[in-house]
Amino acid sequence: MIEQIKSKLKTNLGAYYKQKYGMELAVVVEEPKNASLGDISIPMFTIVKALRKPMPEIVAEATEVIGGFDLPILSIKPVGAFVNLFVDKAKLSLDIIKSCVEAGSDFGRSHVGDGKNVTLDYSSPNIAKSFSIGHLRSTMIGNSVKLIMRKCGYNTFAINYLGDWGTQFGKMIVAYKKWGNREVIMANPIAELTKLYVRFHEEAENNPELEDEAREAFRQMEIGNPEYLDLWKWIREESLKESAQIYDLLEIDFDSYNGEAFFNDKMEPVVEELKEKGLLHENQGAQIVDLGNDMPPALIKRSDGGSLYITRDLAAVLYRKREYKFDKVLYFVGNEQKLHFEQLKRLVSKMGYDFADEIEHVNFGLYLTNGKKASTRKGNVVKLYDVLQTAIHLAYDLIDAKNPNLANKEEVAKYVGIAAIVFGDLKNYRGLDVEFNIEQSVKFEGQTGPYLQYTGVRIASILRGKDFDVNNCDATLFEKPHYFEIVRQVAAFKSTIEKAAEEYAPSVIAKYLLSLAASFNKFYSLEKINVEDEKVRNTNFALAKSVRIVLNEGLRLLGIKYLEEM
Repeated sequence: MIEQIKSKLKTNLGAYYKQKYGMELAVVVEEPKNASLGDISIPMFTIVKALRKPMPEIVAEATEVIGGFDLPILSIKPVGAFVNLFVDKAKLSLDIIKSCVEAGSDFGRSHVGDGKNVTLDYSSPNIAKSFSIGHLRSTMIGNSVKLIMRKCGYNTFAINYLGDWGTQFGKMIVAYKKWGNREVIMANPIAELTKLYVRFHEEAENNPELEDEAREAFRQMEIGNPEYLDLWKWIREESLKESAQIYDLLEIDFDSYNGEAFFNDKMEPVVEELKEKGLLHENQGAQIVDLGNDMPPALIKRSDGGSLYITRDLAAVLYRKREYKFDKVLYFVGNEQKLHFEQLKRLVSKMGYDFADEIEHVNFGLYLTNGKKASTRKGNVVKLYDVLQTAIHLAYDLIDAKNPNLANKEEVAKYVGIAAIVFGDLKNYRGLDVEFNIEQSVKFEGQTGPYLQYTGVRIASILRGKDFDVNNCDATLFEKPHYFEIVRQVAAFKSTIEKAAEEYAPSVIAKYLLSLAASFNKFYSLEKINVEDEKVRNTNFALAKSVRIVLNEGLRLLGIKYLEEM
């Protein structure tokens, strides 16, 4: 609403100055911090500097020009170096609320990405390791950004680039052959395989030769040793069963599960291409590509001929460009991998491809428990499935205490528990480390997912069985600050989504939803919604319906279920 008027003011004023003075001028349009000054303010400093005219003359000219624009502006008040505008809140508010109610879940849709393809690489758990709380960040940030990008019109391709190849499998095979028992492992595959992985690293501290054995075991995999490949396939299949359990619970899906192993036969052509282009050099038996003085070289092949992450990622990005014709490829990987993706971009550029700038590392901080990062090697892993189940049980207890007669408590508790964990992550800016606190996340008040669900349920209860006519409202009510504040926030939904898409930051939507919910709950405390006066009642119901639509759709974009009862 206000954003649209600001945009038109900026465009129209810029066009006016271009036509009259032949100059591209930077017109600034903002909202004053003090609402009593106006709804929109245009500082004229840059215009004065560019045109070299007195401030009063510039302000008077802008005031007259703006008065001729076909915009819902009630009054224009020049004050010093500013042109302040008061908008027609009644007309604007009615238009916004009506468009929201009529659009329903389609409200807020953007077209900034129409015709563009985005490939998203996220979640990507390592096979043979428990799906830990640490994997939640990549999984849920990636899933949310996918949904946000779709809302903005992009064609999305979600890839779960499984960590199903590499030296860690050499370690696992060595550990299995030395200390494993297939019958014991089959009883509890991932837990037992994790124990073996931890034991390998414990033993390797006193016996470094184990690392050499692991590298040799992985080399045997790469050259196709049937025994080692059979073990790898078995471990992979058991691991995928656990991952599927998590994805089913979170209701997350992917367009591709092609992991690192998928590119095993696609790396050699890439290595040959590097060689043909004169980029590959030998260094102490290893094959490297020099990336310049400002960056370490890319290690393409080890001295024993084994491949590395960068080799597989290079093969993968070239494959994805051909397969998906992406305009952007997004990698949802932790902060610590910054150099890796800088090297990948530099490699693509040095090979002569023109899409290096389309490769983006969407970084995120660590998930901490008691201030420490979880480590599979040291055995201090918090399993995500266990965390989700704990949250669901806590949610069930809270729901049972508040609404013991609720018919579908188990299903509601599931979605509330998941919302608690997911929102507890996504409300934080992705680049920051997050301290995990399950009890705090499950609360029905404060900055939590259940609080947003509960606000939506409150509105659903208010509207249940009620009819209203959005075309028969009392427009004067929108002059009240607590009415107009909600309308202003509802109107900002589309621009909020676009900002979240631009920054790959679900936290932008999460914070917006918290603010909207707080505004509605304030409104609810100040106004009786179901009143006798028909026009007032219609207005209140339409406003509440708009908030419900935006809350529901906002939660969906975060990968969280909205509820009818709880």
